[in-house]
Amino acid sequence: MAVAVAMAAAVFPGYAPPLPTTTFNITPTTHLAPFTLRLRVRPRRAAAAAAATTLREVCAGRVPDHVLQRAEEVGYVMPTEVQEQSLPLLLSGQDCVLHAQTGSGKTLAYLLSVFSTIDFNRSSVQALVVVPTRELGIQVTKVARLLAAKACTVMALLDGGMLKRQKSWVKAEPPAVIVATVPSLCQMVERRAFTLQSIRVLVIDEVDFIFGSSKQVSSLRKILTSYSAAASRQTIFASASIPQHNRFLHDCIQHKWTKICTKKERLHVLLSLLERDAPKSAIIFVAEQSERSKKAGNPPSTSVIVELLRNSYKGSLDVLLLEEDMNFNARAASFSEVKGRGFMLVSTDIASRGFDLPQTSHIYNFDLPKTATDYLHRAGRTGREPFSRLECSVTTLITEDEHFVLQRFQNELKFHCEELHLESMFTLTS
Repeated sequence: MAVAVAMAAAVFPGYAPPLPTTTFNITPTTHLAPFTLRLRVRPRRAAAAAAATTLREVCAGRVPDHVLQRAEEVGYVMPTEVQEQSLPLLLSGQDCVLHAQTGSGKTLAYLLSVFSTIDFNRSSVQALVVVPTRELGIQVTKVARLLAAKACTVMALLDGGMLKRQKSWVKAEPPAVIVATVPSLCQMVERRAFTLQSIRVLVIDEVDFIFGSSKQVSSLRKILTSYSAAASRQTIFASASIPQHNRFLHDCIQHKWTKICTKKERLHVLLSLLERDAPKSAIIFVAEQSERSKKAGNPPSTSVIVELLRNSYKGSLDVLLLEEDMNFNARAASFSEVKGRGFMLVSTDIASRGFDLPQTSHIYNFDLPKTATDYLHRAGRTGREPFSRLECSVTTLITEDEHFVLQRFQNELKFHCEELHLESMFTLTS
């Protein structure tokens, strides 16, 4: 994330980091201050919780009443600690980087800032939320539309087959808020479907992920420097990939690993784990298929696992698939199917960011993630349900040669993995 902060000025000319006096240095460091608003979620004590202010009180006089009323109607009454600490700064109009762990309420915080800034009577694009994936975009759009309650238009540009139709819509009536992936944003702006000159708030969610792609950074910089004025807008970066989330990894989730050898054995171990754990809901993360494997005509691991589970898994959870190569409608359907009920979701890393599925109790890394940050985001899909006493865990299947990689993740994120012994699992399922 420090890389994202360091690149901010280069990618977004005119970006003004918040003043040192407005940063939250919970754990003083030199490589982040004074560029970031650093928010660390700490458990509230009973007395503090009893005296906690409401979301309306935090936003009083700065967020329109109809937005706050709608927030209360859908259940946003008391602010999370992240919202309580961040909203005073966000609503002041300062540029900032919002660091907070997954599931802590970042989306609502920055959307309230968006609705505090836009003019509901003006017909122009005034706020832009850039997201790395369609799935995160779907979730952000849903929350934004709930808050807007038809007082303004919120449009999602998420790489679907609707861009031609949306171009005519946006020209006829420019939306006040646009939620977009980088490719869709570039396509629509370059087609002159709308202008960004009236942008008053720019939010880049999962900024570390977007900044990890030189292609996306280049495209975004070109669009923002060519079509918008940096001096007249507030810039908000949001991310969950920071060391402060070690507490989340330690306190909310158990980490386990077991060694396997062949791919066939890996599938057998996965079935054994599912039978033993009996998860309430689970996500099985699989690496994307390599080009070499595609050229050889091999089926992707996701398809192999889904077929195995549908034939051999004896649990009651529905088996669903989510992967990068699926078309937009299929991916949207998979996402909508898992909301609010038990599921067994087999997915590539497309599901590791932005997915708000609080009922997830178990994560299985069928393949190791590429980086410690990817591990953090995969792990962050579980342990999110408030006040739940369910045991949540992340279990990683590795080969002998991969053990040092998992050890590196542990050292970097400072968590500990418990070893599971294969013999006991095979005995259990024999």
